[in-house]
Amino acid sequence: MATVSIDADIKAKWPQGQCSYSPGSAEELAIIGIDLLVKELGTQSALAFIEQVFEKYPADHLGAQAPERE
Repeated sequence: MATVSIDADIKAKWPQGQCSYSPGSAEELAIIGIDLLVKELGTQSALAFIEQVFEKYPADHLGAQAPERE
């Protein structure tokens, strides 16, 4: 499986406060994004938004694959 490396500084601000994030992987970035969606939209609306992404892929999608070496 291919590895994705992320170098990002995320600063999120809303009336109740602010947060800083530095994700290093796609998984960490997804968790941060989902957390921010829930804070912004609420649980049900965030879930409906995320389900739109899953509709693009079959249930058994394996993700990015590393090229085979000969």
